[in-house]
Amino acid sequence: MTTQYFGTDGIRGRVGEHPITAEFTLKLGGALGRVLTERMDERCMVVIGKDTRISGYLFESALESGLAAAGVDVLLLGPMPTPAVAHLTRSLGGAAGIVISASHNSFHDNGIKFFSAHGRKLPDSIQQQIEQQLNQPFTHAASEQLGKARRLDDASGRYVEYCKGTVAYGTRLEGLKIVLDCANGATYRIGPAVFAELGAEVIPIHHQPDGLNINKDCGSTHPDSMCQTVVESGADVGIAFDGDGDRVLMADHTGQLIDGDQILFALASARERNDQLNGGVVGTVMSNFGLEEAFRERQIEFARARVGDRYVHEQLESNGWTLGGEASGHILCLDRASTGCGIVSALHMLEVIASSGHRLADLVADMVKYPQVMINVPVSADARDALDSNEQVQRAVEETEQVLNGSGRVVLRPSGTEPVVRVMVEGREQQQVEQLARSLAQSLADHVQQGAK
Repeated sequence: MTTQYFGTDGIRGRVGEHPITAEFTLKLGGALGRVLTERMDERCMVVIGKDTRISGYLFESALESGLAAAGVDVLLLGPMPTPAVAHLTRSLGGAAGIVISASHNSFHDNGIKFFSAHGRKLPDSIQQQIEQQLNQPFTHAASEQLGKARRLDDASGRYVEYCKGTVAYGTRLEGLKIVLDCANGATYRIGPAVFAELGAEVIPIHHQPDGLNINKDCGSTHPDSMCQTVVESGADVGIAFDGDGDRVLMADHTGQLIDGDQILFALASARERNDQLNGGVVGTVMSNFGLEEAFRERQIEFARARVGDRYVHEQLESNGWTLGGEASGHILCLDRASTGCGIVSALHMLEVIASSGHRLADLVADMVKYPQVMINVPVSADARDALDSNEQVQRAVEETEQVLNGSGRVVLRPSGTEPVVRVMVEGREQQQVEQLARSLAQSLADHVQQGAK
């Protein structure tokens, strides 16, 4: 599907630059409202949540106005993790859910993400209808049909209880000391409450948002302070979320960072031991080759999707599986949540630690990560689209794969947000991988330069 505004995860950009402006967001709310009223032919309600960046106030008001103008009621949640908005949209009977967030980006950026009534990413067909409506004049419903807005005061408490209910009945975390990095984002209240109420000793860090410090040198994109605090405090585990709470990375008791691939391995292995895996596991084309090898040794089926939790979700559903994720920390446990949730995924991992009696380091020890090198090569849109059919580039890829001889992988992936192609090579030896990645990136750059002449 070709869209003008929607990317793989909603609409995102720099605040104040089109389309992330008050004017466009007002129109966007109106467009969604008209699509919903036409599809449902009845009065409906939309749930809106946001993260902690300062521009959330502006876009919350604009969306509320646009939806009300279309005759749609609005339920405002305030600062809430993205997965919490998905859950509450479904549990409160919303026709759709909206999250105002730019995820792991800095406060300068913001974005709009949508969920369906079922708490899942909005189908492409509805996104297309919204874009069609954006090209129409802004309209108002009759005065007696305008929408109303109200705030849900107990939204945080509802999601705290939901998260606690995703672990096995009777699970307690007494005896676990946890460092919790909330990225000064949407989990800053809910995260500490969930783990503390289950009995853990919680050391929260980066949990005082001021509208400008979201993701600033903290959270899953900057986990160094979390890892350091684990060592300094003698904690058992570190947990780091991103700004909107749908990603999670962890640290073991030594301060060693544990990424999404390793978390996925530990969860899948525990489920397989308990006969609860229900099929295989979905990763992405960027998942480490060591994860694939570890699953092969355990005879756990593994499939790769395109990069993006949306595509992992789609493949899980098509296969009838429940567990998947990305190295970046998007972990999907579809038998526990309708979308990826950092809190739920971390709880699942702590449940495994508590029930097995093993340290996190022991649970991931059998997955050996291969060295992985990625180089961004600037390319034009035309050159990027022609990669698959270019013989010179494909020959360079094949030659690289021959050198790896089945003990590694090569991926050329056009970025969805930047004019670059990401050249990724992984294998057993760091020096060889670095050399092969540089050589392949140079071949691609030479091809791009020749094509520009």
